[in-house]
Amino acid sequence: MMPKGKGAKRTKVTLKTAKKAIRITLDGRRKLTLSNMGITVFPKCLFKVPNVDELDLSRNLIQKLPDNIDKLSSLIWLDLHSNKLESVPESIGNMVVLTHLNLANNCLTPAGLPSSLGSLTNLKSLNLGMNQLDALPPTLERLSSLRELGLFDNLFIKPPEFLKVLRNLTKVNVKRNPFTYSQGDGEAMKKKKPELKEDAFLVHESCLCSTCLTKAQREGLTRGRGCDAGNVFQKEKKRNYSGLMTPNSVAKVNQDVWRIKEKVEDKQTIKRPNIC
Repeated sequence: MMPKGKGAKRTKVTLKTAKKAIRITLDGRRKLTLSNMGITVFPKCLFKVPNVDELDLSRNLIQKLPDNIDKLSSLIWLDLHSNKLESVPESIGNMVVLTHLNLANNCLTPAGLPSSLGSLTNLKSLNLGMNQLDALPPTLERLSSLRELGLFDNLFIKPPEFLKVLRNLTKVNVKRNPFTYSQGDGEAMKKKKPELKEDAFLVHESCLCSTCLTKAQREGLTRGRGCDAGNVFQKEKKRNYSGLMTPNSVAKVNQDVWRIKEKVEDKQTIKRPNIC
């Protein structure tokens, strides 16, 4: 028994309960939702519920699917996310009308995924995220209709090779796998590199020691003596002043006035009614 007030309340699923849980979706499908009910064993009575198009058994405690799950031959949408599944039966490959299969957040390993998954050629969405996978059956390259694939929060050290074969695939989520962490670190390092470059500032010649002045002159960073501004560094980083209508160098009024204008404009923006 589960402690009172903790977790999902366990409910015995009967044929009567299952039939009452069926709803008709907006597109006319018969959907059976038995989510978050503390179910530990796949209800056998579901095989007696006719013409179910969508089955939601997510957020339960199911550890094993029946070997004859293919008897639910009318299913086009099967949601089993957030259970305790360690494997999927070979017979799932016979459920050829499936278009959506969600197996995320279980305990699946590569050994628990049958090669028959590649027979689900009508599958458009497959979610295998939040498992213990570091490889997938090569037969998944046959899923020519697949558009969305979730592989996030697994153990992949490289993307599956067959991804480049799936021409209809438009969305792939591989976040938080070992290979994405290493790539992320590399990208972060690349982003940090520009920060190592120092800004160039206008500095008067008198502020430099003889060594720095010689180096600046050698690299052509000083202006000629004929310049009214004196000998200063020529390479100055161009600065942007976001929010100003004109650059600070050509503003007709001082920066304090510009800031006052910004505040007034911000207040006016806040007071505008939201007409969306």
